[in-house]
Amino acid sequence: MFSLSSIFHSTSLCTNSGLLFSRPHKRLILFLVLWTCLCYFVFRINFREELINDFYNTRELLAKVVETGKPNKRNGNPLSGSGSESAISSGGSTTTTTSSVFNIFDAELAVDKSPAQSEQDLVKDLQMKLPNLPIVYLQENKNKNWHYRNQSTCAKFPTLYDLHFNNIYWQETETSNGTFFFYGAYLDVRKKNQLGPTVRILSMINRIQPTIKTFCQLWFKGSKEPVIAKVYEYKYIWYHKWGNYKTGIFQPYLIACPIPKSHWYKEPVSVSVVEHMCDIATNNLRVIYNKLDTGVKKKEFAVCVKGLDFPSTDLSVRLVEWIETLHTLGADKVFLYNLEIHPNVTKVLNYYVKKGLVDLTPISLPGYQPNMPHLQHLYLKSKLTNKRQNELIPYNDCLYRNMYRYEYIALLDIDEVITPLKHNSWSEMMKYVRASSLAIKNETRASYNFRNVYFMDEMLKAHGGFNKDIPQYLHMMQHVYRSANYTKPGQYIKCFHNPEKALILHNHFPLGCLGVCTSYPVDNSIGHLQHYRKDCVSTLKKSCDRDYKKVSVKDISLWKWKTPIVSNATEALSALGFFKNNPTGPSGLISESMLSKP
Repeated sequence: MFSLSSIFHSTSLCTNSGLLFSRPHKRLILFLVLWTCLCYFVFRINFREELINDFYNTRELLAKVVETGKPNKRNGNPLSGSGSESAISSGGSTTTTTSSVFNIFDAELAVDKSPAQSEQDLVKDLQMKLPNLPIVYLQENKNKNWHYRNQSTCAKFPTLYDLHFNNIYWQETETSNGTFFFYGAYLDVRKKNQLGPTVRILSMINRIQPTIKTFCQLWFKGSKEPVIAKVYEYKYIWYHKWGNYKTGIFQPYLIACPIPKSHWYKEPVSVSVVEHMCDIATNNLRVIYNKLDTGVKKKEFAVCVKGLDFPSTDLSVRLVEWIETLHTLGADKVFLYNLEIHPNVTKVLNYYVKKGLVDLTPISLPGYQPNMPHLQHLYLKSKLTNKRQNELIPYNDCLYRNMYRYEYIALLDIDEVITPLKHNSWSEMMKYVRASSLAIKNETRASYNFRNVYFMDEMLKAHGGFNKDIPQYLHMMQHVYRSANYTKPGQYIKCFHNPEKALILHNHFPLGCLGVCTSYPVDNSIGHLQHYRKDCVSTLKKSCDRDYKKVSVKDISLWKWKTPIVSNATEALSALGFFKNNPTGPSGLISESMLSKP
């Protein structure tokens, strides 16, 4: 490319060199010079316009034009741009369309701009999620060089990061004879505890009847050194005849650490179990002591449920009916443990947690056992005895968390209901049962057991199907035909346990008590356990048809509470949005006139 100065310079050279041009030649040269200048300026202007156009075209390519059938509501959608509306009339109907431009250069991101949580807030949040961990206590004293007496390396206070966590909710310790997994620690100051104040620790150990000597390092608030106590016993929460009685498989135990008399009237904050008294612990559990405040009375009934394992089965509606039934009969609160459940079941449980009727605690399996979604379910389905042994941890955790708060504790599955047959509530029934038991022998029983009877699915079909005056979605209310025969006394029973006497609990009865284990059998005419199943349990399969399916009878005992149960369950299902055509409001969905009397 050449410049104007070069052109004029060439022209001057021609002139100065004495070259002669005629007048027409000079005019032609001048014309060419002017034409060249004009072309140059036009080219410069066009080139600049193309650069500007390219810039704006790039912006337009990055912009998104959205055609919607709804009016533009900028306040409702912060990312909407301004647009134009047009009404299109067709066949007398008018459709409004909105064209709005989403301009990424003016967009404001809707992200979390709140400041990061402080360490103190994180600790509080962790304490809520890990109630068995004394995290607040550990953090408050994280820089303290506490140890046993004058021995600077003996029983040093562990930091949070010295602990060996396992599968979130467990802590692990290796010994010379087995691996210990600890779940929870509890202060036992019950009157019938002959050991005196004792810290009891729920654990799983891969040994049969461990004999290894271990110690408890007990930490008290305000003290700079631990109190050392010998482990008194490993209480086996299982019968060897039930299977899995071999080393290498995790066995459930309740470890007892009696508190020295010098500290009987103090509450330990945390405890560590070690093989040698001076070991630096790799576990530290918060000692749970849920005592009642002065002047507060115990509530009557708590229900405990093992770890729920229903990852792909939607039992949400059944669960709503069951919780409402228990609450109507007198359950103050239902304590459930969560392994893996369907999203709708989670929705139901969270609903009742907010209402104060349910307590939901996440739990995992210790050690090498799988906790991956679905794999855990397949493992528990395949390893039934392992499953039963793992269930004893949440059952006994529920007992020890609530032993000072409730008069009775029942361990139930979500297809079971203890039903009063002559009284209006659990409370009325148990006042009668307790008086009857004392009349026979003047001593408080460790438990009161109820015979099991099956309400099987096929029995309803055999008797004509659904009841028209009961909503079909309420399973227990619909299934009113049961086996004429109860299971044998003592088999598949469920109990109201007395937490003042129960030491270790199994699904069906106490395995150990403070004092003698005594269980009072409640007469079938007073109350029984209604068990809603598709079929008999596996151990009764051979005799199921003959003993339990052959003869069935109608039993509408639960209909006594039909109106409140149907109304409350329907209200809950409506509030949860489980109806396809949801009623306009949850209140007053069911009136007594809508339900015929039993």
